[in-house]
Amino acid sequence: MSLLRPFAAIGAAVLFAAASAQADNWPARPIRVISPFPAGSASDTTARVVLDSVSRFVGQPMVLETKPGAGGIVGFADVAKSEPDGYTFVTSSTSLGTGSVLHRHLPYDPVKDFVPVVMFGVQPNVLVASKESGFKTVADLVAAARAKPGALTFASAGMAGERLRLAANIDVRHVPFRDGGLTEVMAGRIDYYFIPLAAAASALGSGKLTVFAVSSPKRAKQAHIEPLD
Repeated sequence: MSLLRPFAAIGAAVLFAAASAQADNWPARPIRVISPFPAGSASDTTARVVLDSVSRFVGQPMVLETKPGAGGIVGFADVAKSEPDGYTFVTSSTSLGTGSVLHRHLPYDPVKDFVPVVMFGVQPNVLVASKESGFKTVADLVAAARAKPGALTFASAGMAGERLRLAANIDVRHVPFRDGGLTEVMAGRIDYYFIPLAAAASALGSGKLTVFAVSSPKRAKQAHIEPLD
């Protein structure tokens, strides 16, 4: 996840010059930070933890506003149209980049309208299913999907589930969720889920989930999960 600020392509040199002249005084007032993802999501939760520390460091409140919608587009558009004065930021995940691929027209330019400021960190997705599913390995899941094409369902907030579908050449149905997907998987109403590790952490020790793999190249020590090759 990263933190970005709006950038005006026209007159950028003037804006940066003005900011430079006042650099010793920044920040002189509260800083507005837009979270374009639902409250309680992994991205939103991470932002709140990090920004609380940043607020104490810079001596001004970091006022986080949740503005979800359209995969982050609503929040990004709000910041892109704001005054590029160094007091309005937006948190971002990979959705800022994927949006330009998935949508022909956006109300902002992902490259020209934002300036990256700092990266908060990187977290992998984990592949989980209900204990009641009976799946113990990724191979079990793939075998079940091939045995009954179109029968299995998966929840996903991103592209990981689709990548597995293509790589394993399986016919499964995507059920998109803004939130609540993990609850549906734990209840057995959705067969499996690719979910950010931070969002799944509280449920990993519940005994209701089987954790198969992690999307990172290395083992996730926090959850004792092996990479998905």
